[in-house]
Parts: sequence; structure tokens; C-alpha cells
Amino acid sequence: MKHKKAGRKLSRIKKQRRALIKTLVGSFILKEKINTTEAKAKEIKPLIDRIINKSKAALRIGGSSRSIRILKKMIPEKAAQKITADFLKRFENRNSGYTRIIKLKQRKSDGARMAVIEFV
Repeated sequence: MKHKKAGRKLSRIKKQRRALIKTLVGSFILKEKINTTEAKAKEIKPLIDRIINKSKAALRIGGSSRSIRILKKMIPEKAAQKITADFLKRFENRNSGYTRIIKLKQRKSDGARMAVIEFV
């Protein structure tokens, strides 16, 4: 039974899943729009919200080095730099809901549900 077990396994072991999510979030931040499976898009959406809220809080405090260091552990360094520079001005009036998921047709090869995830 799967009571009180959140998240998706994505057919991977824990280390592979963590690496996949980290690279997905990093490439999503750098490109601002990616095509992926629906499950992966739904998995990274709350992470993006959390990351942007943490970076907004870090800059409100005064850009504390500790919070920026924590941010760099969650995502690649280039993505962390882009968030602290560009996105905070863009989303300063929003509290959440920074992304949208648009569902697409199923992938022809294996029938996986596809989706586009992008910033609002």
C-alpha cells in the first residue's frame, strides 16, 4: 500500500531520480520552457515554486550567503545565478503559481503522456 508516500518513482532508483530532477529543474530554469512527460512536469512544478520562494526570501533578507549556498545545492550554479538575477524581478508580485503545465498528445513511440512546462 502507498499510504502517506508522496512523489513519483519515475522508474528509477533514488540517486538517479534525484539527479534527473536536479537536471530537469536546471534546464527548465535556463530554457524557461521544456517538453517532457506529464509525470516529470508534475514532479518538478512544486520544486520550482519552492526554489523561487527561497531565493525571494534570501534576497529580502539581504542575499545571505547561506541561503544562496543551499540554492546551489538544489540546482546547477548557472540556474541559481539566473534565478537570483532575472526571475525575482519578474515574479515579485506573485506568491506562487510561477509555472503552467500544458498537456500535449501522447508520444507515438511508447504512448507516454507528454506536456510542456513553462513559466507564466
